[in-house]
Amino acid sequence: MKKVTLQLETLTCPSCLAKIEGALNKLTGVESFKVLFNSSKVKAEIDETKTSVEEVKIAIERLGFTVISYK
Repeated sequence: MKKVTLQLETLTCPSCLAKIEGALNKLTGVESFKVLFNSSKVKAEIDETKTSVEEVKIAIERLGFTVISYK
């Protein structure tokens, strides 16, 4: 398992959080995650044999959000 933190542009509403949670729930290999509304971060544990950090980033960006950085 790899732990990753993605920094997003500012999340402006609770529905933004719900959209991201919905997308991450559908991704195979995302074992657990937490969307932090106040700090605009997503913390996740991923199984890199099933998905990549880049795929997580793309899934979030497809929703219209900008991922500023990840580590």
